[in-house]
Amino acid sequence: MRVLGMIMAGGKGERLFPLTKERSKPAVPFGGKYRIIDFVLSNFINSNIFSSYILVQYLSQSLIEYLRTSWQTQGISKDHFLTVVPPQMRLGEIWYRGTADSIRQNISLINDFEPDLVVIFGADHIYRMDISKMIDFHIKNKADVTVAANVVPLKEASSFGVMAVDDQNRIVSFDEKPAKPKSIPSKPNYAYASMGNYIFDKNVLLKILQQKYCDIPSLDFGKNIIPAILSSYRTFAYDFPSDKIQGVKPYEEQAYWRDVGTIEAYWQANMDLLGEKPKFDLSNPHWPINTSVHNTPPSAYIGGTLENSMLSNGCVVHANTTIRNSVLASNVVVMEGAVIEDSIIMDSCVIGKNSRIKKTIIDRFNNIPQKSTIGIDKESDAQRYFIDPSGIVVIPRGRTKFL
Repeated sequence: MRVLGMIMAGGKGERLFPLTKERSKPAVPFGGKYRIIDFVLSNFINSNIFSSYILVQYLSQSLIEYLRTSWQTQGISKDHFLTVVPPQMRLGEIWYRGTADSIRQNISLINDFEPDLVVIFGADHIYRMDISKMIDFHIKNKADVTVAANVVPLKEASSFGVMAVDDQNRIVSFDEKPAKPKSIPSKPNYAYASMGNYIFDKNVLLKILQQKYCDIPSLDFGKNIIPAILSSYRTFAYDFPSDKIQGVKPYEEQAYWRDVGTIEAYWQANMDLLGEKPKFDLSNPHWPINTSVHNTPPSAYIGGTLENSMLSNGCVVHANTTIRNSVLASNVVVMEGAVIEDSIIMDSCVIGKNSRIKKTIIDRFNNIPQKSTIGIDKESDAQRYFIDPSGIVVIPRGRTKFL
């Protein structure tokens, strides 16, 4: 069975501004040492999918440089590769105009590889998933198309494609981002939602894109294709909550999946990594999340209070500091007397002496002056910093670098 991966990594991530001021959403750092795209790439590799194209678009240079320096792009054979594909504009001088259009503009790659199945996933969610089980489900049901599906609270379902299924999990209806989503009959407060991840039989995918929808400019799988093919193609929902990953601890939130599309959601997902029993535990040797190898020394902790926090390699924490409920990336220096609470500090930042920082996201390469106060006085912060509607202060990236 030849499987080709197509990873859609071109999202603007407008709701994550200013973290996406100079990079696309999949390139945004996460969890101290990762980028958001590391999670889907790790899911592919851990599921033995070794042939993948990454389709990039907006502000892609940061992501391209990260992949070049952090991920092995070629394997032991010509069929093992991880290749970045910017828009080729084969259909004219146009950008990608939807998820399905990004695949349509790269049909030549599919034809050249000649796969049996095309696995099409997004690159902007935090989760673990054994895609090989989804492939087994697809084959067992003789499906033409399989959509990864998750159970989400009904109040959040309007942000997703909401579906109904029969007792075989074949999709009988699909509504993209409905104003009034339908609930699951047995769970009235929840809905069955598309995760934006798909498996297509290659011939079915080519037929749909080249014949049925060849004349529609803006083309999206959730909005245009899936709702229209239910009666003509065997289209199934793969139940993500049933996807059991070896090594997941009993205390973790089972079937953890987060769309970190807003500042508040991004901050909360980072906080989910903390605690004695985190909702999403990164320590799982059976399903590692791969990332770049930082050539940095071990972290140095001189003294102070360190509570419920994560420190990445190369950090230097001076005496009389307080770090509580926070995530620190690599090479962060915390000077004497500084207090950091409920915050995310990205790599190569310096937090000045006697500074106070609370519920703040500080992007890379920032030097916070001594005695700064951030996240304490809302009126003062509003004059100097970006404040998200959730109240979280966000400081954009400092000196310009691709990485």
